[in-house]
Amino acid sequence: MSTLILLGLIVVAILWAIGLYNNFVKLIARSEEAWADIEVQLKRRYDLIPNLIETVKGYAKHEEGTLTKVIEARNMAMKGGSIGEQAQAQNMITDALKSVFALSEAYPDLKANQNFAKLQDELTDTENKIQAARRFYNGNVRDLAIAIATFPSNLIANMFHFSKKEYFDLPDNDAAQENVQVKF
Repeated sequence: MSTLILLGLIVVAILWAIGLYNNFVKLIARSEEAWADIEVQLKRRYDLIPNLIETVKGYAKHEEGTLTKVIEARNMAMKGGSIGEQAQAQNMITDALKSVFALSEAYPDLKANQNFAKLQDELTDTENKIQAARRFYNGNVRDLAIAIATFPSNLIANMFHFSKKEYFDLPDNDAAQENVQVKF
């Protein structure tokens, strides 16, 4: 009888460990899926930027510096890198795009241009989707981090070398919080 109880406890422990292991696999897969969603939206953003720049060029020829900053930020972001580097590059693009959108206030013809308005709407929609994808990704990364840090799942995490993923956060700097200043 005691042998059956001991055997039952061993089976329960093995099933418990398998369940925890599978949970880690699921959390990692969700985090990777969420990162892929971010990459899809970033690709869409990268594809829209050249069209926006070409539309603005015709109206704001002497604003070449602003337009160049957008292209440089886009090119830097497309190079990839760690999640932290990606977050910093995306912040640079966002700041540069704010400057381009601010240009429309100084150029009424540009503001009235339907192509510009459509591109601006598409980029705004893409920015919203990036933010939603970022929140989804960070939620999955949080769930993975909690599972790795809490007992008893941390035993399985350590045994199989599961590790935390990096959050996709905005950099901690005051520039990210400031309004864009456009000077003519």
